[in-house]
Amino acid sequence: MAKVAVAAPVALPASLDSPAILVDSSTTSDTRDVSVERLDSQEKAIEALAKPAHDPHVLPTFSRTQSPILYLPPLLSSLPAGVVHPQQPLASPAFSSPSVPPPLSTESRLPSIDKASLALHRALHHFRPVTEDYANTPYAEAFNWDELELPLEEEREWYCVVFRSKRREGSDGGPLYEADKKAHEEAVQNGGLILYWYGTPHPTTGLNLATCIWQSRAHAAAANSRPHHIRAMRLAAASYERYELERHRLRKVKGESHLRVEPYDGGDVGW
Repeated sequence: MAKVAVAAPVALPASLDSPAILVDSSTTSDTRDVSVERLDSQEKAIEALAKPAHDPHVLPTFSRTQSPILYLPPLLSSLPAGVVHPQQPLASPAFSSPSVPPPLSTESRLPSIDKASLALHRALHHFRPVTEDYANTPYAEAFNWDELELPLEEEREWYCVVFRSKRREGSDGGPLYEADKKAHEEAVQNGGLILYWYGTPHPTTGLNLATCIWQSRAHAAAANSRPHHIRAMRLAAASYERYELERHRLRKVKGESHLRVEPYDGGDVGW
């Protein structure tokens, strides 16, 4: 399997390939939360490490010594005020190498998060593709799902939306980029969005992949009607030569530490 290079984002003028934030049309429903452990004495130190010093939506520049096949770190929604990961280390060995930068986080905060989703949020700090051809690989095989571990006692489902695309040659990415950034922050503020990840176009095929992981299908459906999302989707329709949406169920079974990725087969997912 080819080695996959990772890029650390730095500020530059937008030359963009990110889609509108990935949602789904559905009837909304109430959400319920459970209390999570609050470790106020560690919050500022952890946030200082988690917050990027630059705009997390900005795409990277790449060194000539790097592989041309690159991807960005996961972009995780910032946790509600006062909520941190229980026993979260201030430094992780997984990010000790300069070639593996830590995940990015949003300016906006989630309004709430349940205990199992908090555990998933922590595990997704290590989320990455395992093949350079992730845009043309089945979702369950494209990422390191088998490396992500949650507590044995947790049991829950989450809703994943996947966007496979190819940009239209010569399309202006600037307006779409701005709309996508606003739609992303809007989705975080309204709740439910745990992770937003997008790659870079394959240098030969031009294909790309982006994905969102939501606390529930209802959260994704609610985001569908928000004004910034509507504008971003209108712009996306003119910016892509081709695109398709996939939906998956991410499942954690009690007594198991790893996640299962299953095709979405209908009905509600999560809460």
